[in-house]
Amino acid sequence: MTQNSENPADPFKKALAEATKVMADDPELNISYSVDPSGMTGDSMRLPQVSRRMTRDEVLLARGTADALALNRKYHNAGTHARYAPPGDMARELYEAMETARCEAMGAREMPGTAGNIDAKIGNEALRRGYDQITQASEAPLATAAGYLIRHLATGRDMPRGAQNVMDLWRGFIEDQAGGTLEGLQEQLDDQAGFARFARQVISDLGYGDQLGDDPDLEDDDQEDEAEEDTQDEQDPDSTGQDDDEQEADADPEQSQEDQQDQSQAQVSSEDMADEDMGDEAEMPEGEAPLEPPTPQPMSEADPDYKVYLSDHDEEIAAEDLAEPIELERLRAYLDQQLEPLKGAVSRLANKLQRRLQAQQNRSWEFDREEGILDAGRLARVVANPTTPLSFKVEKDTEFRDTLVTLLLDNSGSMRGRPISIAAICADVLARTLERCNVKVEILGFTTRAWKGGLAREAWLNDGRPQQPGRLNDLRHIIYKRADAPWRRSRDNLGLMMKEGLLKENIDGEALEWAHRRMVNRREARKILMVISDGAPVDDSTLSVNPANYLEKHLRDVIAMVEKRKLVELLAIGIGHDVTRYYDRAVTITDVEQLAGAMTEQLAALFDKDPRARARMMGMRKAG
Repeated sequence: MTQNSENPADPFKKALAEATKVMADDPELNISYSVDPSGMTGDSMRLPQVSRRMTRDEVLLARGTADALALNRKYHNAGTHARYAPPGDMARELYEAMETARCEAMGAREMPGTAGNIDAKIGNEALRRGYDQITQASEAPLATAAGYLIRHLATGRDMPRGAQNVMDLWRGFIEDQAGGTLEGLQEQLDDQAGFARFARQVISDLGYGDQLGDDPDLEDDDQEDEAEEDTQDEQDPDSTGQDDDEQEADADPEQSQEDQQDQSQAQVSSEDMADEDMGDEAEMPEGEAPLEPPTPQPMSEADPDYKVYLSDHDEEIAAEDLAEPIELERLRAYLDQQLEPLKGAVSRLANKLQRRLQAQQNRSWEFDREEGILDAGRLARVVANPTTPLSFKVEKDTEFRDTLVTLLLDNSGSMRGRPISIAAICADVLARTLERCNVKVEILGFTTRAWKGGLAREAWLNDGRPQQPGRLNDLRHIIYKRADAPWRRSRDNLGLMMKEGLLKENIDGEALEWAHRRMVNRREARKILMVISDGAPVDDSTLSVNPANYLEKHLRDVIAMVEKRKLVELLAIGIGHDVTRYYDRAVTITDVEQLAGAMTEQLAALFDKDPRARARMMGMRKAG
């Protein structure tokens, strides 16, 4: 007898995909199931993977995610959304969360069956992020709470346990600040543009009005007025009086010149009199303050006093955009050639790390469950009495699968040669190893676009060299590998570090803040940021016209902010430079040959289940 090899989850996946297309009103939608984060990209939708076991949680999560994305596809207009979207970070998060809640509420009203599915999805995400353990509002994201509250008020449904906790922590504040605006919620749900204006008012009520930018409706009114004026001018040229003047001038040139002079003098004198008469009246009435321009957003969340003279020429760029594919292949081959003698040692370290991680992937089970996989230890009593309850087991999720590791590499000129080669190959090996263990990896680099100042310095010189200009160079932040990109597609990108002329100066504080900002916007529950550097932040152009500790102070402020917020676990490795004076959890190595071992041990320790072992490793200050 041949065993049926068909995946029992396939019929469910096919049915869910067809139902999702119908709900989204898009028969051309391409639906796939993946371990990558769920979401929409163009006409493709990614849903959570459903295993052969088809556990209840897997099924509910897949259905809830499919319903949420389909409703967004059906009720959301990207053009309208972008038109009203605020530029500020916090305002944008609030705006996005409320629009998501609107789409889900519309679906719950017209298709009640979607509400329960999406509740399951929200509950799963809330528990995975530990929202049920939060006790203070400051620990909970305001934007998430606002989205939950909008959905609750629009549907009347209670939120799942973890989500209810976050909503309750912020509800008093939100209703105190925006209660009057929230009363008009129901009338705005059907109209996305009206709801966008409603959301902007809520954001203003919550104290983030300075992040809203210009009102798009006012801009449209101004454009309409200008268009009407232009049309009127074209249709009624006589209204300006120019035609009459020209006719009079043709009839009597001398008289017209005298009349024009008298007319212009009379106009000047009347304007002077009006200015004198209106002198006092033109001032603002008492009790009204003059309108001031909105306060510009600080360049750094960690230090509001940190200044950047000109950021127009800063760039965040993918590695593949800095070199042609053929050149990247050549540079990668050169990198492999440089590190041929180290391949054996690096491979052994990679295998060691993989073994330590996979050792923690050993299956663990929850027993005595009403459903799941039949527990072999209970087989005898099931045979004796098939109705015996609590005879199943369910596999537990491993903690570190929902993890993101970001490697932030110093691409300064002092790393040229062997240090940058070893840093590149270690990043490559770690990305490959962690990917096998289902851990997301992002690889970033930071440097500047020019030596001793670029276009920013030129602008400063042209402006007369004002005092204390702040950072005075053009940043270059490089993305070698995105978190969701597979290692095989990014392998050649790491060869870019071998490119002549790439490595220049290093402004660590802004690079660290950039990497942290990218990570906190990710959906993973656990985030680890590893910084690899060989020195303090140095940029000659900046330090020559600012205090000597200007960049170093900013780096310390950013580190303090990251460690205080505790959204990201931060650690550092210094190559021949003591970075322990900056980072609480750091290792200093004296030889670049030790880098692979230090990186491996640091990451392995972070995944160690024994808290004492983790504490010992995190307390390390030197390697070798």
